[in-house]
Amino acid sequence: GIQIAGTFSPPFREHTRAELSEMIAQINNSGADVLWVALGCPKQELWMYENRDRLKVPVMAGVGQAFDLYAGRVRQAPRWTRDNGLEWAFRLISNPRRLWRRYLVYNMQFLCCVALDGLGLLECTQPLDN
Repeated sequence: GIQIAGTFSPPFREHTRAELSEMIAQINNSGADVLWVALGCPKQELWMYENRDRLKVPVMAGVGQAFDLYAGRVRQAPRWTRDNGLEWAFRLISNPRRLWRRYLVYNMQFLCCVALDGLGLLECTQPLDN
């Protein structure tokens, strides 16, 4: 069976070094084998990357909004949008204030970087700016 080693919901603001150290200590002392990080993209990926050397958890996974979906706290996109790769559009229309930058700015930066890298015009080895 699964044993939950702990839960933590950090405040929605920048964390002090002391707070971050305390979070990491709690995670490391929990004995967890898997760390599910649900901060949203790209925040969760950046957090895992920036703290990977301090964490003693063998597996980390960014799960975004998955727990809220399974718990029924947010509405899931209609089946036809999911089946046709348009769930992102449903989410953008449902929450434009929160998601417009992610889908319209960051994704475009990523696609341009991939295209330029593929053409040999630019080597994309650094994370894109937030």
